[in-house]
Amino acid sequence: MDKFTWRSYTSFIFLLLLSTLAVGQKINGVSWVGTGQKVGPELFTHIEDINTNYVALMPFGYGSMGSQNLKHGSSWQWWGEKEEGIRECASIAKQKDIQAMIKPQIWFDWGKYTGHFQLKEESEWVEFEKSYSDFILTYARVSEDLNLPVFCIGTELTEFAVPREDYWRTLIKDVRQIYKGKLTYAANWDSYLRIPFWDDLDMIGVDAYFPLSESKTPSVKEIQNGWKNHVQEMRTLSKRFGKQILFTEWGFRSIDYCGKEPWDYQKQNPVNLDAQSNAFEATFRTFWSEDWFAGGFVWKWFPNDSKVGGESNNQFTPQNKPAESIISEWFNAFTE
Repeated sequence: MDKFTWRSYTSFIFLLLLSTLAVGQKINGVSWVGTGQKVGPELFTHIEDINTNYVALMPFGYGSMGSQNLKHGSSWQWWGEKEEGIRECASIAKQKDIQAMIKPQIWFDWGKYTGHFQLKEESEWVEFEKSYSDFILTYARVSEDLNLPVFCIGTELTEFAVPREDYWRTLIKDVRQIYKGKLTYAANWDSYLRIPFWDDLDMIGVDAYFPLSESKTPSVKEIQNGWKNHVQEMRTLSKRFGKQILFTEWGFRSIDYCGKEPWDYQKQNPVNLDAQSNAFEATFRTFWSEDWFAGGFVWKWFPNDSKVGGESNNQFTPQNKPAESIISEWFNAFTE
């Protein structure tokens, strides 16, 4: 029995055992990459095939580090990253019985890490917050118009979210005046314990790029062991606030040492499909049967499925790689 067949066999046995339990449905989501051009329903077919029941749709705002100016909805933005495209994609998904969560994000200076964004003067913060509220409330209205079940109010904004607690609590109140569904916030893995307003939200969102292994090709067991301390922290936080944990982003690149620094999208390590597959399998085994865990959104999924990923690709997408089958099997096991 070759290694891929053996992995499939052991995964099947594990899933068979889980199927005897009343484990319920999870958010089995993918993070949908916006496109420059309009897309149609045919590009959503493959995520149906892998048993996806949610997509995260990501509109973008644009700013600069140290500047109070934030813009969104500009004419030059990609169709899939502004309101028109977000509305259309959410509507197409809904026609296919796939729910959507809108998850606004900010692109600072063509890719600088959002968690480091800070301003010096109170007047600058007030101006930035006005434009940020406009950005978020725009998509709260879209979420309400389309009756979407979950809305994310921000993504990886640690040095904005932690010290500006009063603003965020006011923003949450303003959002709830517009939108009646559940709210979350996408905190980075290294700062989710510091977010001060979890009690005002409905789910605790974590972009789950935790360091899990130092190995070139970590085994399933090794990744499971790497999760243990993080699981305890998340379980404790969930119990403290009475909220489920949601992986607002999670995934692994198909590279050597994929569990060492999973957040790093720039490393040029060699392709390692086994490492990615083992990391996905271990993460599903660790979390998907836990009642305090809501599910999550795999990072990331491109609409033109046949043209992306593949066995020579070392990026995050699991498309056309062995990990895709693992995702499909687990998603299927945790649907109603």
